[in-house]
Amino acid sequence: MSEIPNHPVYSKNVFEFITVANDFCIFLAKIETYSKQETIDYLQKVCPLLYIKGALLPDVEVSNPDANERFVTEGDWETLFNDLRNKFRPEDEFWFIDNSDININDPIKGSLAEHFADIYQDMKDFLMLYQKNTLDAKENAVSGLKHLFAIHWGLRIVNAMKALHYITLKSLPVDEDASYDIF
Repeated sequence: MSEIPNHPVYSKNVFEFITVANDFCIFLAKIETYSKQETIDYLQKVCPLLYIKGALLPDVEVSNPDANERFVTEGDWETLFNDLRNKFRPEDEFWFIDNSDININDPIKGSLAEHFADIYQDMKDFLMLYQKNTLDAKENAVSGLKHLFAIHWGLRIVNAMKALHYITLKSLPVDEDASYDIF
């Protein structure tokens, strides 16, 4: 039992990730109470934190793969997706290049609502599994989330952040007379 506190699932990086992911999930669960601008402002700030904290998750060897579970239902996902799509309209859709296939450089149409509903599902499933009072569940939660960061939600955040950046940029006033030196 003395080895448990030294286990990677109890590391500082995991606890910091839990804090950010929990805040993200709470915010999205109450999405209907926020304006479009409040939503964009929040997501523009939390996405880099999720990405950084996800990149810092430890490697965890899973002792019992059968202890893995998913919790967010298709209905939960669809409700959030529809709420987000209505919130982001008319700027929900954006174009991105999927660099996973270097032979294809055609733009792909993405949806902020779909990206954030997918990210929410991965975060919420992680949080629910991690809350179970077994080491096996916590190992599966951290290991699964780190794997999904590499192949799923990390990419979703990167794509969505670029789209959010352009939405925010469009709302900024432009001073035509100003000179902006980059260097």
